[in-house]
Amino acid sequence: MKQLIECVPNFSEGRDMQIIRQITDEIEKVEGVKLLDVDPGKATNRTVVTFVGEPDAVIDAAFQAIKKASEIIDMSKHKGEHPRFGGTDVCPLVPISNISMEETAEYARKLAEKVGKELEIPVYCYENAAFKSERRNLANCRSGEYEGLPKKLEDPEWKPDFGPAKFNPRTGAIAIGARDFLVAYNVNLNTTSVRRANAVAFDIREKGRPLREGNPITGKIRKDENGNEIWIPGTLKSCKAIGWFIEEYGIAQISINLTNISITPVHIAFEEASKKAQERGIRVTGSELVGLIPLKAMLDAGKYFLRKQNRSVGIAEEEILKIAIKSLGLDDLKPFNPKEKIIEFLLEDTTEKRLIDLTCKGFANETASESPAPGGGSVSAYIGALGVSLGTMVANLSSHKAGWDDRWEDFSDWAEKGQKIKDELLFLVDEDTRSFNRLMDVFGLPKDTEDEKKIRTNAIQAATKYAIEVPFSTMKKAIEVFDIIKAMVETGNPNSVTDAGVGALCARSAVIGAFLNVKVNASSLKDKAYLEDILKKGEEMVAKAKAREEEILELVNRKITA
Repeated sequence: MKQLIECVPNFSEGRDMQIIRQITDEIEKVEGVKLLDVDPGKATNRTVVTFVGEPDAVIDAAFQAIKKASEIIDMSKHKGEHPRFGGTDVCPLVPISNISMEETAEYARKLAEKVGKELEIPVYCYENAAFKSERRNLANCRSGEYEGLPKKLEDPEWKPDFGPAKFNPRTGAIAIGARDFLVAYNVNLNTTSVRRANAVAFDIREKGRPLREGNPITGKIRKDENGNEIWIPGTLKSCKAIGWFIEEYGIAQISINLTNISITPVHIAFEEASKKAQERGIRVTGSELVGLIPLKAMLDAGKYFLRKQNRSVGIAEEEILKIAIKSLGLDDLKPFNPKEKIIEFLLEDTTEKRLIDLTCKGFANETASESPAPGGGSVSAYIGALGVSLGTMVANLSSHKAGWDDRWEDFSDWAEKGQKIKDELLFLVDEDTRSFNRLMDVFGLPKDTEDEKKIRTNAIQAATKYAIEVPFSTMKKAIEVFDIIKAMVETGNPNSVTDAGVGALCARSAVIGAFLNVKVNASSLKDKAYLEDILKKGEEMVAKAKAREEEILELVNRKITA
């Protein structure tokens, strides 16, 4: 499954669109990234750019953009309302899917090192990429701004993490870091009162409200012994909020910025806003997502509301999203289209024809056609997906079974595991065909000269190895199915025990079928040590699959004849 990160560089130019376009052109030249948004501001003289892709491609695009900015933005002439200290002022990386914050921080440091070394720009690593605790806060790194940078660079305590400790008046410095995804989110209220909306906003935002003497609204703000204002914090961390009236909709909203959705997710902000609004006699009618959101955040929301209902979370992704949209009321003001709001969906290649998008009949017809793909590898992965789907079905039926309410969570856990394996096997259905097509493509490479022959041979070996690794991955995933199947035969809904048994038959066939593809592709690979290892592991998995199938079928037959 693809790793995705978002990059949100801020460039110190918001008025000259020709300059901005030259920078964004560099980003769009890089294969594997998608430019999502360009937001210039005249007053701030600053442009926020957003693009997404796989990590290495994002790092490449970010470097090219920073390089171009260093060539065409002259910080010695820059004026603007926003704090800044460089032509590319900040460049945060944000984990989106299948990648940890720790991994993202390493990519940020990799980018920082490249910028410092090759472009000779002073670089400070901030947030999760920071090497020192005092540099985690961006405001600390940027303190003194561009005008204070010459003196700052002379201070040993503020030696850059990468690049020279030398002031370049044209480029300034740059802060590169890794942070969590920021979500702009509005909660809709059944009131037109901005004051009441503000009251709820102050209840939930981390900053809270000032402590006052006497009247809590109009009283004098209390101060501590040092003369600092005393504030009563709100209930949500990493949350900024304020109330406002939206003329277009004729209602008041709570406008929220969630600066770290791993600390305060969208669904928790919605629930807390609903609770605090109700305490003030106000009802939340729904909510509005401004900009984009990662798929995981929406799935987490859907699963949260399913768990509140004591319902299994091991259901299809599409169904979880429906629950999230309805529970958050995201369609309260206008239709909510996940394809336009979820980052991963925006990155999908809609031109690619995928086998898993075919109907059952269409898949069978395509398999039966004169085309060599899909072949046994794709079909093996699909059989495995059907097998785990049967086990997952039993888990969901068991979770929902009347009288078993005290056991719903155990079955939900099994169903969730099953859905994950199912999605991975479905990915392998198309990946097996893609790996075959890739192998066929490299056989068509030119071979007229010695160099061309060498390049072609190496490409064939690399493509062959990948054509082995894909069905081997199918074997490993299909082996995991047996744990779910056995648990459902032993503890699941007894009325569905034969469904679980059929699932075991599918899983065993998937393992054996995928191994046939491993072996046939292995015949032309030259790396004998690699082959010996993978074939040995494959034989072990085939033996294990046969044993697990036999064990499970014995349990099934014992139950249906009892």
